[in-house]
Amino acid sequence: MKKNILTWLFVGLTLCAQAQIILPRIWGHNMVLQQGKPIHIWGKATVGESITVTFGKQQKQTKADAQGNWEVYLGALKASDQPQSMWIKGKNSIELKNLLIGEVWLCSGQSNMEYTMRKNSKVKRPNVPDPNPVDELQTAHNKNIRIFLVNRKELVKPDSLHRGWSVAEDSALRSFSAVAYFFAKEIYAKTKVPVGMISSAIPGSRIEPWIAKEAFEESVYFQGQKIDGEPAKFYEPMIRPLEPLAMKGFLWYQGESNCFLKDSVQYTHKMETLITSWRKAWKDEKMPFYYVQLVPYLYSISKGKVVLDKTTLPTFWEAQANVSKKIAHTDFITTTDLADTLTNIHPWYKWEIGRRLALLALKHDYKQKNLVATGPVLQQATRKGQTIVLHFDAVGKGLISKDNQPLTYFTVAGNDGKFIEAQATIEGNTVKVFAEQIKQPTFVRFAWDEAAQPNFFNKEGLPARPFRVSIK
Repeated sequence: MKKNILTWLFVGLTLCAQAQIILPRIWGHNMVLQQGKPIHIWGKATVGESITVTFGKQQKQTKADAQGNWEVYLGALKASDQPQSMWIKGKNSIELKNLLIGEVWLCSGQSNMEYTMRKNSKVKRPNVPDPNPVDELQTAHNKNIRIFLVNRKELVKPDSLHRGWSVAEDSALRSFSAVAYFFAKEIYAKTKVPVGMISSAIPGSRIEPWIAKEAFEESVYFQGQKIDGEPAKFYEPMIRPLEPLAMKGFLWYQGESNCFLKDSVQYTHKMETLITSWRKAWKDEKMPFYYVQLVPYLYSISKGKVVLDKTTLPTFWEAQANVSKKIAHTDFITTTDLADTLTNIHPWYKWEIGRRLALLALKHDYKQKNLVATGPVLQQATRKGQTIVLHFDAVGKGLISKDNQPLTYFTVAGNDGKFIEAQATIEGNTVKVFAEQIKQPTFVRFAWDEAAQPNFFNKEGLPARPFRVSIK
């Protein structure tokens, strides 16, 4: 194992002198172990000390090496909601209690991922008056959903009480990511498999600190470049110590801080670097990676060093969308309908964001192939005279105007690139776009404005993805 993965072990040298087995903080009571993958257990002990790990019918033995490090692998197991204990024995014994086997997801990003249940636990539907929304904190008592909140300063330190994991309820849930919890709730409801969620997020963080320095150095695109934004600042204390733990996949909600920098072009490459490097660290190039397209917000009125305009955000949406086009086993959700106000960068509807992320996982990873997991996605654009015909995937049961009004936020332009508002009508699985003044339309845009909250949806209630396209 990499030495820097185990930097936390040096904190436990005093305990080692007393012949104590030390476990990393991520190992503890109430945790969920990843089903279907070998279970990697590691820690620290006295040099040469014999260690025995017992879990169910499996038992493995090893010895601590010259640096006092040890590790064992147990064989892959099927999901189980029956609580079990794991014993780690050497000169002392540790019993980890109430362990389940299921699905483990790592959630990361900035404040919208960190945003806690205490701030956003009431389940409200967008644009629907609801005087009595359900408060999830009053009803959440599912023993099969477990949570682990990463503390930047504590993850690298051992915890002799093994108390980092909790059942998703009460005070532990109040301090946990709302997006991560609601994702887990939906996954469990549809699969009945235990779910473990690890939240490792920092408010206001850019993407660069979540990427290891060696990942930038190995990147064909970034090789030799000076990278701003403190690369690896959060990766080292908050991600790298988790690398040995078997997991299902990743959820990512970040981008606001990079959007303020007008970082759309490089952002696609940075996300690509993050995803490929994380998968490399977990030794699984197919680990699913699902992320959130930012909500509408008035970036153009911000007063910073970088001058932003009304197209800064949609250009960033495009940069986010391009990631899933380039990298397999990735997908994203659209949130153009989830901004409660255009001056709130933290949308209220975290439960719906978690649910939509879960739809992606259910479709791609949990065998619900017929599930419609996104809103309409542009497939092709053709021109017939003055009309542009747009063909869509993910139409589900059909394309609709959510409010039964004419479709909004479609614009077209000719060769001069001057866009004007266009009429858009649904015909089957297509949308026909027309503007009287444009005799030969060459460009079409949808939702290409930071304030865009379009009414174009599928009948499953999911908004269409913003796009721009040219027609030759």
